[in-house]
Amino acid sequence: MLKFFQNKSNTDIKVFATGLASKLIKRYPPQTDQQAEKRPSVNRLTRIVEETSTSAAKFSADKKLGWLGKAKLANEFRWSLSEAGYTKEFVDFATEAMVVYLNQKQASKISQ
Repeated sequence: MLKFFQNKSNTDIKVFATGLASKLIKRYPPQTDQQAEKRPSVNRLTRIVEETSTSAAKFSADKKLGWLGKAKLANEFRWSLSEAGYTKEFVDFATEAMVVYLNQKQASKISQ
């Protein structure tokens, strides 16, 4: 039973999620998130989160992650953003967007 839960390497997921968070941090630093007057436009922020979600979807498809792997990916990503110092609102927004995007990509594959 334990092997079932360790089917996908937890370290691969953790390394990818922290790397993904690092890329987001470079494009949208936590300091910018904490200063409302310095935040980028909604379009730019949406593009950044969308590109992050696309990378997560590609990783998920390549590794054939199931629901548990996707949950681990989302949680590791969330924790990385929180540790970086983002506001709770942004952490929730970015993580939720990733989860929704992963599920939409999965649903579109099923319907094809």
